[in-house]
Amino acid sequence: MKKALALIFSAMLGLSFVTSTAMADVAKGQKLYQKKLKKPCGMTGAKFAAKHTQDEWEEIYEEGKFKEEINKICPKVKPEAIKDSWVKHLFDFAYEYASDSGNVPSC
Repeated sequence: MKKALALIFSAMLGLSFVTSTAMADVAKGQKLYQKKLKKPCGMTGAKFAAKHTQDEWEEIYEEGKFKEEINKICPKVKPEAIKDSWVKHLFDFAYEYASDSGNVPSC
């Protein structure tokens, strides 16, 4: 019985690590913004994220227009320059630090 419970617990613990790595990450989005977008945008991550509220960022993302919105805010950054794998992380960063969130990033 103990072995079965230990096995189930281990499986659940292992599964929790796998699912958390598959999800987007605010810190990764912040790092991506700092490395890839800060210079061409000419603004800090705080100013970028504060361009919209959380609801506005969510609507833009759900409509599939996140890359285009980055291009509107930062005309030097073309939508095709943003990898699809970055979008969810950048969205989570923008959402976390949106104008109505009360959070301020360190970049």
